[in-house]
Amino acid sequence: MVDIGTVADGVNNVWILTVSFLIFFMQPGFAMLEAGQVRAKNVANVLMKNLMDWSLGVLIYFLVGSGIAAIAATFLAPGGLSLAGAFSYVNSPDSWIGWLFGAVFAMTAATIVSGAVAERLQFKAYLFYSIALTAVIYPVIQGFAWSDAGLLTASGFLGQAVGSIYGIADGVGYMDFAGATVVHMLGGIAGLVGAYMVGPRRGRFDKEGNSVPIPGHSLTLVMLGTFILAFGWYGFNVGTQATVLDASSGTLTFTGAALGRVALNTTLGMGAGAVAAAIATTFLEGKPDPLFTANGLLAGLVAVTGAVPHVTWFGGIALGAIAGVQVPLVYRWVVDTLKVDDVCGVFCVHGSAGAIGTWLIPVFAVSGFSLAQFTMQTVGILTIAIWTLVTSYLVFKLAEVTVGLRVDEEDEHTGLDSSEHGIVAYPEFVESFDETGGGSPTGATDGHAIADGGEHK
Repeated sequence: MVDIGTVADGVNNVWILTVSFLIFFMQPGFAMLEAGQVRAKNVANVLMKNLMDWSLGVLIYFLVGSGIAAIAATFLAPGGLSLAGAFSYVNSPDSWIGWLFGAVFAMTAATIVSGAVAERLQFKAYLFYSIALTAVIYPVIQGFAWSDAGLLTASGFLGQAVGSIYGIADGVGYMDFAGATVVHMLGGIAGLVGAYMVGPRRGRFDKEGNSVPIPGHSLTLVMLGTFILAFGWYGFNVGTQATVLDASSGTLTFTGAALGRVALNTTLGMGAGAVAAAIATTFLEGKPDPLFTANGLLAGLVAVTGAVPHVTWFGGIALGAIAGVQVPLVYRWVVDTLKVDDVCGVFCVHGSAGAIGTWLIPVFAVSGFSLAQFTMQTVGILTIAIWTLVTSYLVFKLAEVTVGLRVDEEDEHTGLDSSEHGIVAYPEFVESFDETGGGSPTGATDGHAIADGGEHK
């Protein structure tokens, strides 16, 4: 006789493996998105960073990060801080599927940062930070938000504190379904800190402090990366609905309604984000900006990532649209007001979009508005933001003191491909450009292959 529990476990584990592979496919999406937004002379460097985010990151997360997440889960927990069993997964084959699912999320957080600090950060400094993020910075937040009794859960310290304010004995847990803040806002804030500390690229601001566009070399790669990321995002969001077959009632039940809501809101969020960004840039600039529209699609996905099972279909559209509209506005604030050279706009796409989408979950919730939940969302976002700001600053500062942050002026002029790796992504193009006496091998930038509007004006 077939045990239905075994059948359900088997199907659910195959599902988790499948979506983990799909989330892994987001890595080339990030690589293409970032490669298109930098100049030709820096493409190999960006690709190398993305490759090492995954390759080095999975090793660090296996040996250190996943265990740190387990330890962080007990911080201020009812049973007290515990080290017992934190690294038991290392020699537990039954835990390895779950570990892989956690790892692909950790690698996503790590790879977001590279787009913000592109074209001037030393490769060794980037690896220094990437190790810290996958070993400690991200795992601590993972433990706080997604464990049984972590700091931000209903039974955790902050969840209980908010519950006591509103007379809710069971506490109030922080809602972030698939990582809009735990993964994306964390990566977006870390990228902003890194971009601030390494300083702007040469020529990014004129003598009066006004921003000067430095277009990337390939809008085609940007769009390809956007579509790959959108495809992988179904694994990110729908995959987090990890139960496909439920055997808890004694019979096998297909969780189609839950899966359907997550898939629908993911789709509506990305569509609304792109349309809203196109409309916003048309209003602001007179023409729809393709790069902002692509980033609007991604921001819409980020915004609904924490909300997809919790909000109505209207909420999915609303959150995506809000995220899309804020992309050009927040980007201009970062560049023009903060004077931070965020090359790929990672803060407006991942940072602010993740925070806004997660914060507004109670406003569009299927269950209706809850002031207690709204308070908990505020507390959770602030907790994650403060942790990320402080730890990122300390790590980048330590990297500056030990290995140095920025390449020298000559290497930046030549390009990080040749100075950091002894290779260039487009050798024929760069060599022919240099032979003409046209100056630095900047690729298509000097010829404005992407219109000024395509480089976030």
